[in-house]
Amino acid sequence: MKRKIAAIFAADIAGYSRLVAEDEEETLRRLASYREVVDDFIARSGGRIFNTAGDAVLAEFPSAVDAVRCAIDIQESLRTRNMAYPPSRQMSFRIGITIGDVVERNGDLLGDGVNIAARLEGLAEVGGICVSRAVHEQVANKLSVQFADIGAQEVKNIPTPVHAYMVAMRREDGTYGKPQLKKPAARLAAAPVWMWPLVVAVVSIAGIGVTGFLYNTKLKQTAYVAATPAVTPSVTPTASAAAPSPTPTQMAKAPMAPMTPPNAGAAMAPMPSPSASPLSGKFSADGVPFINERVRSFLAGDYASSGDYKAFALNVGGFTGSALNQASEEAARNMALEQCQKRADAAQSPRRCELYAVGDTVVYTHGKPPMPAQPFVRHDAMTERPFASKDFPMVREPQKVRLENIFVPAAKSRSVALGPGGQYFMVLGASSAEDAARRSLESCGAIAGTACMVVAIDDNFVVPIPTLFRITGFFHAASNASILADARGEVVRKLGDAMGWNAVAVGTAGRPGLGLKAADEQAAVTSALADCAKRDSNCHVIAIGPFTVGPIN
Repeated sequence: MKRKIAAIFAADIAGYSRLVAEDEEETLRRLASYREVVDDFIARSGGRIFNTAGDAVLAEFPSAVDAVRCAIDIQESLRTRNMAYPPSRQMSFRIGITIGDVVERNGDLLGDGVNIAARLEGLAEVGGICVSRAVHEQVANKLSVQFADIGAQEVKNIPTPVHAYMVAMRREDGTYGKPQLKKPAARLAAAPVWMWPLVVAVVSIAGIGVTGFLYNTKLKQTAYVAATPAVTPSVTPTASAAAPSPTPTQMAKAPMAPMTPPNAGAAMAPMPSPSASPLSGKFSADGVPFINERVRSFLAGDYASSGDYKAFALNVGGFTGSALNQASEEAARNMALEQCQKRADAAQSPRRCELYAVGDTVVYTHGKPPMPAQPFVRHDAMTERPFASKDFPMVREPQKVRLENIFVPAAKSRSVALGPGGQYFMVLGASSAEDAARRSLESCGAIAGTACMVVAIDDNFVVPIPTLFRITGFFHAASNASILADARGEVVRKLGDAMGWNAVAVGTAGRPGLGLKAADEQAAVTSALADCAKRDSNCHVIAIGPFTVGPIN
């Protein structure tokens, strides 16, 4: 452990639980998209994300100026994105920033600095920024930012009041709005002793009156319900057909729900972005995502040849339901959705079923899931090694335990796809390794809102898994802010088809050095650092294989 002074940035989404409750999948897709914006601004400002939990982000910056400038850029960028949504569905962050003494342990930061930043975030307005006095003193004369002094604030678990300031955010017309000061709750003056008997009497009388009113109302409601016969509408289909129901063994091997992102404290699937344009047009079995080949064969045969009324429903986890030869379109819709949801619920899938097709028309609203370029998997004997749950990247210990208990003993063919926000999706017991890889990528991509990467097939990792450094994310040379802009194209070109172990290092000026086609991780790192040292100074490794990396400690 080591101590240091750092500018700590804390952010989370206002009303996130409500947004998830109203529409989980859409909220999670947008969270992934918004997190890409947040993560990119943090990286470009020299910050480092050291912890995430659900919708929350904790980052450190080398200076308060960098942290505040980054926070303003984030809020202004997300405000523009939110304009596409009605007010009730807008996703806005609150951000708190302080400077404090923190303890670094295994890459995470602990201490009062982190706690105070989190409390300041809670004081911030929706879409706003709240900073401590220390930050205000550092930034006031260096950035063209206006502040509103909200004074000393009593915050939870912090023994002394925190003097805080609100940052004035820019309006659409270029002017700055004045932050609304948070007023402390007014304290009631102590009542004279002689008044207490009177107060008790008044409250008692009022309570008796309210109780009597509610009791009388309840009697009337009960009488009304008793006098009203229950009506249960029913539909009697002329005939029905569905994709074969999964057996108990198949359910046990069904695609599992996505795991939590790094350091997440609650089960959720982070991070999804707005989906592509809704799918529409004529139904084709070949274009249906998430499903196995058995269901695809059913769709190409029985479903395609059936007349109206028919419908097909699915969810991201690959569960399906269908109805053929129904009495009406509504009956077909209802039966397909009900059948799919029952299967999903039986396997404890958290994903909601949705209609994919009604008749021969595709009605699915989320579009095709984002996918990486093919081939989805490139086998390389130099980098492949046996799968080990403890080495699975970008997830916490509980998720590694789940991989050990579920993925490792499962039947072949099986695959795990990983998203850039730490989401992952398992497909177990598929008809082939290719089918497992495709389905895991489709489901992971739909949840993450961006293309995922196949990390493991059956018993092996199929991408290089660094062990000398800590994996922090996906590496994209074309957009990596650490690399000098005019050098990125060359890095992309050289990495394009390089098999074996590859590493990228950069120096102070952002000039890259490459270690390509090495036989092992250490050789790639040594080569990248040596190549970087020829044209830059203070070189350090930023990527190994497909991952961005940082020091383990």
